[in-house]
Amino acid sequence: MAEICEITSPFEGFQMQIDTICERLQINEGYRLRLRESERELTTHFPVKMDDGTYKVFTGYRVQHNDTRGPAKGGIRYHPDVTLDEVKALAAWMAMKTAVVNIPYGGAKGGVTCNTKKLSMGELERLTRRYTSEISLVIGPEKDIPAPDVGTNPQTMAWIMDTYSMNRGYSVLGVVTGKPLELGGSKGRFESTGRGCMICALLAAKHLGIPVEGATVAVQGYGNVGAVASNLLAKEGCRIIAVSDSQGGIYNSKGLDVANVTRYKAETGSVIGYKDSESISHAELLELQCDILVPSALENEICAPNAPAVKAKMIVEGANGPTTIEADKILFDNGKFVIPDILANAGGVVVSYFEWVQGLQSFFWSEDEVNNQLRAVMDTAFQKTLELHKKEKADMRNAAYMLAINSIVDAMEVRGIFP
Repeated sequence: MAEICEITSPFEGFQMQIDTICERLQINEGYRLRLRESERELTTHFPVKMDDGTYKVFTGYRVQHNDTRGPAKGGIRYHPDVTLDEVKALAAWMAMKTAVVNIPYGGAKGGVTCNTKKLSMGELERLTRRYTSEISLVIGPEKDIPAPDVGTNPQTMAWIMDTYSMNRGYSVLGVVTGKPLELGGSKGRFESTGRGCMICALLAAKHLGIPVEGATVAVQGYGNVGAVASNLLAKEGCRIIAVSDSQGGIYNSKGLDVANVTRYKAETGSVIGYKDSESISHAELLELQCDILVPSALENEICAPNAPAVKAKMIVEGANGPTTIEADKILFDNGKFVIPDILANAGGVVVSYFEWVQGLQSFFWSEDEVNNQLRAVMDTAFQKTLELHKKEKADMRNAAYMLAINSIVDAMEVRGIFP
């Protein structure tokens, strides 16, 4: 029977990672202490008028972890389980992520504790606009640039951009990324996180000597990231044997037609009940015999109780923080090759950067140009991380953190402290 993970503090896990890497790299104590904490944390409790005329108070957050290397950057999450601790961890991972792929951003994240499935479009719009007004103190195209995350999408970004612009008195396209194309969005942005996962998976398969054609893949979390990664890997010749969403999973050892699965989910709201498949649980999917496992759901899905049962040769982290520190060691000891979240799912922030640059220049690229530039950035970051992995005899996560921390510390050292 599949083991269930206990909930642990993702931010404490991040701090432990920072302490370990800083000690290994002999980083100055002052820099270590700065990296351990957020620079700014905003918590807001705001009212929203519901469709029935009543008012409900929601709790929202915006956290900026580090902006040494450039404006803070990070998505906004709408989910019932959003907490300040989670948002702090997500902001911290974003700071690491932007440094790993070497784009001139820091890390931030936002979130609202809510269940989007129980809100109408009108309620979602009013919630988004009020939340935007509350966090407008700390966001802006040159200081903190939100983007979509779990529970948000291009329409959400359009509402944020419009609200911010109306308060400024002119259109500010660069205040968010992940916008609709009509408002200065970038081609290729919607698929970029899943595409980055696919690129990393192919690079890792080449390194490990795993033939891509016929490689078996299991994807936990069939949302934007998981569905896109599944479809792109299938086009490369992989066999997608299992996928899951919040309601459960489906499995077929001979392979699923992921294009049809995607259409089926769009029509029904879930992958559950898809023809030519058998039902499996969200947790059971993690323990399937496969070449590539792509956890693309939420944090702490792979933990000490279930890590020994993971049979995949390679884990490509489409989600943020899906593996606990304890599980990481178990996977490494068991010879599993883990591509960490701060590298594997960085495609989204890379193309967000491209969108921001295009908006500032008012000059937009073709989708092929975006995808080619994304591949070049991801390839460089993967190879640099792999090089450290070999040189330091560290797992890929520690290697990626070494790369990121060195980059941020170098920037801190050059900038100094004001006043």
